[in-house]
Amino acid sequence: MDRSTYRICVIGLGSMGAGAAKSCIRAGLETYGVDLDPQRCAALVALGGAAAGPRCENAADLDAVLLLLVNAAQCKAVLFGPDGLAARLRPGTAVMVSSTISVADAREIAAELSRHDLLVLDAPVSGGAAKADAGEMTVMAAGSRAAFARLRPVLDAVAGTVYDLGDEIGKGATVKIIHQLLAGVHIAVGAEAMALAARAGIPLETMYDVVTHAAGNSWMFENRMKHVVDGDYAPKSAVDIFVKDLRLVTETGLALNFPLPLATTAYSMFANASNAGYGKEDDAAVIKTFAGIELP
Repeated sequence: MDRSTYRICVIGLGSMGAGAAKSCIRAGLETYGVDLDPQRCAALVALGGAAAGPRCENAADLDAVLLLLVNAAQCKAVLFGPDGLAARLRPGTAVMVSSTISVADAREIAAELSRHDLLVLDAPVSGGAAKADAGEMTVMAAGSRAAFARLRPVLDAVAGTVYDLGDEIGKGATVKIIHQLLAGVHIAVGAEAMALAARAGIPLETMYDVVTHAAGNSWMFENRMKHVVDGDYAPKSAVDIFVKDLRLVTETGLALNFPLPLATTAYSMFANASNAGYGKEDDAAVIKTFAGIELP
């Protein structure tokens, strides 16, 4: 497949989408972008993107679409709403659904795309903005062999590791949901530990340094608790994202009649932070709900 003529449109140019689009450009793919924010669109064009705007004007010419939106409702609106993208893509175009959504939504979206004769990959991603920017995201993918083949240039461009989970749509969504259980719990317990340190009068930079050089460290602690130490809550991934993701985790547990005590507690912590007015701040802001402490 000639990558110089391969056309990909990235829908959603937030921290992950912008990095993925940049990686596609770097790999030599003709890269388009869609986002409601004109500044994000202009930034993609400045990096060498073919075009970007609130609508994909050249849908019929694309080889692939990569969806990196916040939730299933946004995915469905873009694909199937008024002037929906699905009806404007040519048959055989591959759609890589990389938002974190429920298994039921993944299957519903895939079924509707199939009715348009489009290829579908249920392919959530992880790694954060830095990995997306470097083209080293982890992709958890399920779909047909044809979908994998059609999207190979995109996967090669954006991923450090691709896990092939077979052809059953929903497996990618399931693996990502289980992953988000760990990610959300790690942030919540990291916040709890740092809040306790603040209450005990331990300088947070000292506590952070100790943990990141000892056995209690995790990637999420190291990444997110640095935001607490710096007093920087500009959203890389917002509190409300984990309200949504941990709700998916708890709903999955309920559907399987399986207890998830830590995930349920973490969900309550993030929901409490959102209700307290911190929903749009960085997810490390879950620490702000602890009373009686002073933070940087």
